[in-house]
Amino acid sequence: MFDRVSIGVKSGSGGGGAASFRREKFVPYGGPDGGDGGWGGSVLIKADRVVNNLIAFRGGKVYKAEGGVSGRGWRRYGRSGKDRILLVPPGTTISSVAKIGSHSEEYDLVQPGQQVVVAKGGRGGLGNSHFASSTNQAPLLAQKGEPGEEKSVLLELKLIADVGIVGYPNAGKSSLLAAASAARPKIASYPFTTLEPVLGVVEVGQHSFIVAEIPGLVAGAHMGRGLGHEFLRHVVRTRVLIHLLDGSLPAPVDDMVMVNGELGLFDTALARKPQIVVINKIDLPEVRARLGEIDGAFSGASIAVLFISAVTGEGVPELMAGVWKLLEAAGGGTAAAGAPSKEFRPEPVGGRVSVSRQGDTFVIAGPELERVVAGTDLTDPEARRQMIGYLIRPELRRRLERAGLEPGDNVRCGGFKWQW
Repeated sequence: MFDRVSIGVKSGSGGGGAASFRREKFVPYGGPDGGDGGWGGSVLIKADRVVNNLIAFRGGKVYKAEGGVSGRGWRRYGRSGKDRILLVPPGTTISSVAKIGSHSEEYDLVQPGQQVVVAKGGRGGLGNSHFASSTNQAPLLAQKGEPGEEKSVLLELKLIADVGIVGYPNAGKSSLLAAASAARPKIASYPFTTLEPVLGVVEVGQHSFIVAEIPGLVAGAHMGRGLGHEFLRHVVRTRVLIHLLDGSLPAPVDDMVMVNGELGLFDTALARKPQIVVINKIDLPEVRARLGEIDGAFSGASIAVLFISAVTGEGVPELMAGVWKLLEAAGGGTAAAGAPSKEFRPEPVGGRVSVSRQGDTFVIAGPELERVVAGTDLTDPEARRQMIGYLIRPELRRRLERAGLEPGDNVRCGGFKWQW
């Protein structure tokens, strides 16, 4: 199962606004008519039933959305870029990778049809028609489109199941799933026959629930030993655990403590999930002969156990009936409905203007202002004059003067620098 992959996403940049003027033969006053640029396309991730793994994303390529088209004269607005929609299986969690080895879960796509914007498209720039005023009736100013977002995203698939079967390798988990459902996992007499989680639907009367078999756990699984550590994430969503123990082993109680310890070290929430402890392989004469001894060992630890044979089916119907009762007591409906959902919150884009002093230069910083500077042809002397007038509006002028600005000092905003 391909269930964990890191990909790159890049939204489209917005189109730039246009600086143009109406020039019509019989219109004495034309005026600015530059259109706005279109929005850049966003990158969305959507849960879809037609997908059951993340193999389509192997290779870690970068998925890009289309950029917006620049505006034109006659108030013609640029076309917005097309969004890029990536389909993932229901149960996929999305994390943005801040740095190597570090990520934080931000969104959980549980239900089919749920989607999230992981990279928002950049806004289109404003055309010069927006900068017309009573004191500047022929503005040469236009705004550059906002750049798109670019980031790394970690996708992890966590199966949506109601019940998880956990235990040591070769405890009979595959045999139990085959006996209780129509699933046909690989069954053999050696450890680690299950190399990936297997799902099965179990029916109890008029009710049904989904059971997931997790590859066997060994000591140190939370640190990467064995195979189970790769798939422990798949039991996070389950509401009930079947803890299957091999009755032919010398100390089933110790085995149970070890597996529970690994669950708790991987995720403390796993150790708190309701469990049904089950002793398997009672069809073997040596196991049946020590049922009283095993029951007494667990009773001494105040743990109730069930005895089954996954091979013959003895005790399996009673076990599944008990699982259903525990599911009803746990509540929460289906596994999909009970799964947690976290809202994806991209980093906010700063829109406030700040004034600071860097050496002998006063710096005006603000994304919106800097986009106007970047979108204007400052080689034109008239455009430079208009830009200075735009940047030293009364409020911003007062802030510069409070910061200590005096005649002869340098002022800079983006790539535009002038002397006060």
